[in-house]
Amino acid sequence: MRWIIIDGIDGSGKSTYACWIKENYESRGEKVLVRIHPSARFLGKLTRKTLHGKGRILRLVASVFFIGDVLSSLSFLRMDRRRYDTLIYVRYLMATAYLPERYIQLGYDFFAKILPVPKRLLLVDIDPNVALRRIEERKETKEMFEDLESLRKIRRKVLRLASKDWIVIENNVDVDQMPPALEKIIDDWDASFPLI
Repeated sequence: MRWIIIDGIDGSGKSTYACWIKENYESRGEKVLVRIHPSARFLGKLTRKTLHGKGRILRLVASVFFIGDVLSSLSFLRMDRRRYDTLIYVRYLMATAYLPERYIQLGYDFFAKILPVPKRLLLVDIDPNVALRRIEERKETKEMFEDLESLRKIRRKVLRLASKDWIVIENNVDVDQMPPALEKIIDDWDASFPLI
């Protein structure tokens, strides 16, 4: 099985990239599953609900629910490996960037050691101004981290965490089809990492 993680700040285009990758492998006749976090399951719904509030306590509660949601997805990993050729997780380790500054590296290192981590790690980077414009175009209630100051802080932290092991791809332009840079990343991954 091929396992891919796609991460990035809100509005960066993570889900769009996941769809492009899914379409790429499905066009080869493969079975692909995309798991987006927060999910539509119970803990994912609780995460989204708390993200619409404000305050330090709700930030902590949202983080706990999010971790539970990801762990719930991982509980399906063994079964998913048998049923699908490719599994794509949208949001995984980089959620630790939403922790207070002094805990992000510790949180990232902790989860990277106790959780399974695939070799295919993609960070979709974006200018926070562009991300905010995309978020506002959705016409949905904004979450607690979806303001310009928060997006700037989270992006800085995410880029720092991604300095090792991650491929970073820029997504500041509006595109209608998969960018060639993503096609090259997919081809390089397939050449470098055999299916498990």
